[in-house]
Amino acid sequence: MTMTQTVHSTRSIDLVTGALVLSLLFSGAIFGFFYAWVCSTMWGLDHADPRVAIIAMQEMNASVRNAVFAPAFFGTPLVLGAAAILALRSGARAAGLWVGAGALLYLFGGLFLTMLVNVPMNEALGALHITLDTEVAEASRIWTDYSDPWKVWNITRTVFSGLAMVCVGIAISQRNA
Repeated sequence: MTMTQTVHSTRSIDLVTGALVLSLLFSGAIFGFFYAWVCSTMWGLDHADPRVAIIAMQEMNASVRNAVFAPAFFGTPLVLGAAAILALRSGARAAGLWVGAGALLYLFGGLFLTMLVNVPMNEALGALHITLDTEVAEASRIWTDYSDPWKVWNITRTVFSGLAMVCVGIAISQRNA
């Protein structure tokens, strides 16, 4: 191995390591976001006055479209995909395949699922005009019809996001394999 090949190899390993660590950060951020909804937010809203739960969810759904959330939500498959390509090009085949699998898991089970299921549900809820004067029985029906299926799909995207993060962890451990 020549000195040029050694320097190039060292740089690509550093770049791959950085890309894998960034992948872990991104996949962990989006997994944590979805997981928080599973273990606290929805349970709390389910125990609130349904009118308050609807209004609160409408406000949370409107506020999540921001510059802090967008990179983790939209950027995760891009970061994981780039890390997979870098790992494969550097010769870290196992790491590249694992992080590539994580990219696909999140892309389909996280991002696409959210866009196809959760976002339309959120938009339908957001279109409703609910106030504290709305009948409790009507608000309760609306909330139950929304919350129960939304939680199922949120748990699904949480599992897929968690599996993507696990794939990145395995990729890091397999980097030199």
